[in-house]
Amino acid sequence: MSEVNGPRRRYDSARRREQAAATRHSVIAAARELFIEKGYAATTIADVARRAEVAVDTVYATVGRKPALMREVVETAISGTDHAVPAERRDYVQRLRQAETAREKISIYAQALAGIHPRLAPVYLALRDAGSTDPDSAALWAEISQRRAANMRRFIEDIASTGELRADRPADELADVVWSMNGPEYWILLVAERGWTPQQFADWLTDAWSRLLLERR
Repeated sequence: MSEVNGPRRRYDSARRREQAAATRHSVIAAARELFIEKGYAATTIADVARRAEVAVDTVYATVGRKPALMREVVETAISGTDHAVPAERRDYVQRLRQAETAREKISIYAQALAGIHPRLAPVYLALRDAGSTDPDSAALWAEISQRRAANMRRFIEDIASTGELRADRPADELADVVWSMNGPEYWILLVAERGWTPQQFADWLTDAWSRLLLERR
């Protein structure tokens, strides 16, 4: 009996996991759309449930309350997947670490940002606006900002490992410069407002950071 039922149970279990993943995806996608369209404060869990075509209880069971929804929307926008992905496990970070020259590392990161910001920038601005009135969103904004700053210090350390990092300015200062230019706000200014293409943005960052961060040969 167990031999007959075993494959069936595995099939049913796999199907339930797929359905749960699809539901989670729909809930996060609905929350993302609404947070951008209406703003965090004006969006209710009922709105999200209606947009995702699920019950309100399903939203709570799948992701959680509104603060948890905002966190998942931000994290999935950063990772480009349905789950948060730590920086060291992202494909472009691994390629960056393996690159041999500083300019190649800079180019890999700049190209990655050109792929991330189209999906992240609108969410990031929604989070910033939400933080003006919602303490949970303000805390998440500060957390993401500090995490980004720490990652930029690791980025500068990685460039320094090539022996090409300029030595006349403090490494923390250089990391802060990269942090200020890799933010979605900078993307919005140049791409959304000034009409730059994503490739133009990536090329600019590669050139600018190479000039600002590296020793002059």
